[in-house]
Amino acid sequence: MTAPSPPADADRAALLESLRWRKFPVLDDGFVALVDCMGDDSSVVQAARVSYGAGTRKVSDDRQLIRYLLRHAHTTPFEMADLKFVVRVPMDCWRQWIRHRSASVNEYSTRYSLAIDAMQSTHDDEWRTQASSNRQGSGEPLPAKLGHRHTAAEQELQALARRIYEERLAAGIAREQARKDLPLSTYTEAYWKIDLHNLLHFLALRMDAHAQLEIRRYAETIGQDIVAPLFPLVWEAFLDYRMEAVRLTRLDREVIRRLTAAGRTPASEEDFLAAQDPSWRDLERCRERDECLAKLRDLGLVAG
Repeated sequence: MTAPSPPADADRAALLESLRWRKFPVLDDGFVALVDCMGDDSSVVQAARVSYGAGTRKVSDDRQLIRYLLRHAHTTPFEMADLKFVVRVPMDCWRQWIRHRSASVNEYSTRYSLAIDAMQSTHDDEWRTQASSNRQGSGEPLPAKLGHRHTAAEQELQALARRIYEERLAAGIAREQARKDLPLSTYTEAYWKIDLHNLLHFLALRMDAHAQLEIRRYAETIGQDIVAPLFPLVWEAFLDYRMEAVRLTRLDREVIRRLTAAGRTPASEEDFLAAQDPSWRDLERCRERDECLAKLRDLGLVAG
């Protein structure tokens, strides 16, 4: 794969201008927009080299340095770039978002202003069952025929909640109290400013397949549509060393050593269980064992 090339200064200025305030749609009525960006790939390099001037350095040198920094978790240089966004997001999704305490946030106030007249709706084929192996995750999609009644009930509930809210306001009830029965599907808006290091951490967690689908859509939009074109060298390294990497623990490595020493690669699941860590053996359910098995299957060390 050809390594990406950062845009020239003039091209980057035009790129930034084309991205600024552009609303990228997410879900049915949400969006993400870049407000401003300070820094680029070279800002990371400059911070890492400190006193090193532009000189005759090559883009390839910058790329190798960025990859080294990210590969070895030298994170401070990535804090030298900042991005500011404005987002419209359902409140239940925003609750997960705001748990990342590494950004500056200013949220739309429903004490001061009227609540946004938009709520996230769920189509017939978008309802998901509860995952059997993950207490906080989703399982398989619910058949659209069964989902239809839940969509209809959702529409009825949201319409009722909005009507009651507006009736309270019309009766002179304070906005801060009138809002209390609005559902979590109500959209909110916020300015969100974060440095590049903490943004990459947010994206690594929220673009992961285990993250809730709705916040994953926001993270994917921020990463692929905004960060990737503005920081191509950083984004390439981020994909290689965070999103598409496999992290092996000491126990994982010991399992691999036992399998290879026995000449059992690619191994069967029975071979894997025989080589598993002793601390897993007596556990009927063991997430660490399941994760190790998944890694080894992905690496082709265990069949299936």
